[in-house]
This record gives sequence, C-alpha cells and structure tokens, in this order.
Amino acid sequence: MHRDLKPENFLFFGQGEDALLKTIDFGLSVFFKPGETFSDVVGSPYYVAPEVLRKRYGPESDVWSAGVIIYILLSGVPPFWAESEQDIFEQVLHGDLDFSSDPWPSISESAKDLVRRMLVRDPRRRLTAHQVLCHPWVQVNGIAPDKPLDSAVLSRLKQFSAMNKLKKMAIRIIAESLSDEEIAGLKEMFKMIDTDNSGQITFEELKAGLKRVGANLKESEIYNLMQAADVDNNGSIDYGEFLAATLHLNKIEKEDHLFAAFSYFDKDGSGYITQDEILEACEEFGIEDVHLEEMIGEVDQDNDGRIDYNEFVAMMRKGNAGFPKKAMQNGFSVGFREALKLG
Repeated sequence: MHRDLKPENFLFFGQGEDALLKTIDFGLSVFFKPGETFSDVVGSPYYVAPEVLRKRYGPESDVWSAGVIIYILLSGVPPFWAESEQDIFEQVLHGDLDFSSDPWPSISESAKDLVRRMLVRDPRRRLTAHQVLCHPWVQVNGIAPDKPLDSAVLSRLKQFSAMNKLKKMAIRIIAESLSDEEIAGLKEMFKMIDTDNSGQITFEELKAGLKRVGANLKESEIYNLMQAADVDNNGSIDYGEFLAATLHLNKIEKEDHLFAAFSYFDKDGSGYITQDEILEACEEFGIEDVHLEEMIGEVDQDNDGRIDYNEFVAMMRKGNAGFPKKAMQNGFSVGFREALKLG
C-alpha cells in the first residue's frame, strides 16, 4: 500500500513522449498481508479515503486516492474541498460527488462511471485495482474518446498544484523576527534535537529528539512532520523552518508581525507585493520552480496582478486548505507542536 497517492508523487522518467511514469515517495508505504487492516491516519487531505479517517482500512484506500487523482485530472479541481482541513475531511466522509458542473457534461460517460465506482465510500463495494485496469475507459483499445481537455481545466490544474509558498515564507519571516521571550523554549528545543550542532535537524535527529521528549510517533508520522517543516525541501530542518513549524497561530496573526512580514516582501514600500518582489524573496529563501502568476493568483482578490496589505492579511488569517485561491497545505504543522508537547 502506498498510502499517499497524489499527482505530485508521479514523475515522468524522461522528457520524451513515451517516457515511463513512475511513482515516488514511499515514506508512508507498508507491506501488508491479505485481510490485514491499519488504523494510523496518514496521507494528504484531498486524497485520503473515508475509511482511513475512520481508522480501519486496507489496500482499497489506494484505489480511492487514484479515483480522486482521475477526478482532478479531468476537471482541474478535487471532488471534495473546503476552507479548512477538518471541513475537507467532513466532505470526504459525507460530501456528494459533482458531475453536473463544467466540464463534466462534456466528459464521457465511461470516465464518469469509472470515477464513481472508484469513489464508493464502502471499500467492500469499491472497484479493486485489477477491476480498474480492466475498465473499458482504461483499456488501451477501450472507449475513452481522443478529445483534449478544456483549457480552463488545465488552468485550474496549474493553480491547484501550486502550493502557497508565499504564506510559508511569510510565516518563516515572522518566526525569525520574534523576540526571545516570544519563542521561549523553542530555541532550547532546537538545540536539544540538533545534537551535532550543525544548525540543521536531520530525520534521524528529529526521530531521536521526539523520542527523548516522550512523543510516541511512528516513523511515517515523523516523516510527515519533517516534510511539513522543510520549506526549501533540502531534506533537513533549519532553525527558521523549525520556528515556523512550531509557532502558535496567535503569534502569526498579530498585526505588527503581519505588517513586518508584508514589508519584507514589499521592498520598495509601494504598498503592494509584485511579481518581481516575490521572485526576489524566493531567491533569498532558496525556493525554486516558482509559478509567480499562480502564487499571486491564490491571494489577489481584486485580480490586479499584485497583492495589497489587506489581501496579504486575509491570506495569513484564513485557513489555506481550500480551493481555489487557497494553498494545498499549511506551511506549519499542528502535529509538530503537539508532538513536541508545546501546547
């Protein structure tokens, strides 16, 4: 069982038309015996199966996640989404599938049939992986029409795949500007985990540190925390990332902190954050593969191509797990704070 199937975990092996598609990131995957069930809640909000949330599941959960991926690839939006992670979970458990709004009227009945049967909430009635591969829409000589996706769908897909890196950077800026009093205990906690004093917490150091403070987490859960905190994706957590991951929301939302973070991006003091200023900040943070238009589009409520202070504050204060104009996941991890017993 992979247990974390999502579009970004599939990569083409090369640039050619016939390049192999490979699945990556097996950090949450497990070997299982027939009939074995699992209870740990892992995966990503949009793609998690309802039985995973109910803490009793097997390999059928991967079929659900694959069904969500197909739904997104065909329509550009997830089948279940909301303003907060908790509301997404509520939709996964009880929400209705939408096959009426665009572009679904122009999608083939065969494609809709497959998605419906993969997104059955009862895993016993859901198609198996083998049945999915035998479905007429999937078969090489099956009945899938050779018709390009609507350009609006492709545009939605690009928006959906661009995480709100702006918010992640802003949280880190706030974290690094806090006084010693405001981050009391966090510096010592970082030093305690960073046993070789390198200024970077590795996976093994995080695992050992969490064990020392009595956090009884599985390796897959620690891996999730590591990924949530590692903003620049270099495989380790530096001090700024650690602070950002463990900060309390009320500190992030203070007006003076928000204004200071906004001012960091607004280099020329114009009252707006522009594409060039975001690009400059991304370079300073070592963040690559940036889609500037998508980053601004997620926050830019009046569609003037730039971000004013009110739009910036709205982004920082609003849950960013919804879609559209929201990020796919938080730049900090609530689980991190809980695991470290920081309240």
